[in-house]
Amino acid sequence: MNPSDCIFCKPKREILAENKYALAFFDSYPVSRGHALVVPRRHARTIFDLPDEEYADCFRLVLPLKEVLLARFAPDGFNVGANCGEAAGQSVWHAHIHVIPRYAGDVPNPRGGVRGVIPHKAAY
Repeated sequence: MNPSDCIFCKPKREILAENKYALAFFDSYPVSRGHALVVPRRHARTIFDLPDEEYADCFRLVLPLKEVLLARFAPDGFNVGANCGEAAGQSVWHAHIHVIPRYAGDVPNPRGGVRGVIPHKAAY
């Protein structure tokens, strides 16, 4: 992908938090109220393609973003994760970390959390 065509390289959305190498904004197709993304400022395909400092800055931004989302939406919990590669469900080819607020009762049984990406493996 050419970075000039990338929707995350020059986002036209409210910036919720930022630091030297990363910024955060709302997801255009949220799975919950307040679903946001942390993206590196530099175009890279997955978080695993980032040099150490940029990788660390992306994850460092999750904490201040969490505070913004707590203040605005008062969720009861969070899921945090990244889809890296087509088999993992990645659909935008710019590295990003999902920060998904969760609310009591938003699903019948949240046990297993991110393990639910493979539904029959969520229960243990």
